[in-house]
Amino acid sequence: MNNQSSIGHSWEEVRGELFTPEEIAESDLRVALIGELIKARQERGLSQRELGELSGVKQPIIARMENGTTSPNLSTILKVLAPLGKTLYIGDLK
Repeated sequence: MNNQSSIGHSWEEVRGELFTPEEIAESDLRVALIGELIKARQERGLSQRELGELSGVKQPIIARMENGTTSPNLSTILKVLAPLGKTLYIGDLK
């Protein structure tokens, strides 16, 4: 599949010009994390409301997390992941 747009630039080229490598890495991490959260919730057959009841995080906050309109703090993410049986793995911290 050709990633070229009608003006001759791929999204990767444009993205590289608009954002720093750090911003790109942060965005990619956020997308991956939220994708995993949604997948885990759906695999367990939970609605956002049910996850909210289990986690103590209100459903509208979960909805905003899932649709990317908010950047939740770490404690909120951990509260939501716990009832899904998930944790954050940081890797080798040196």
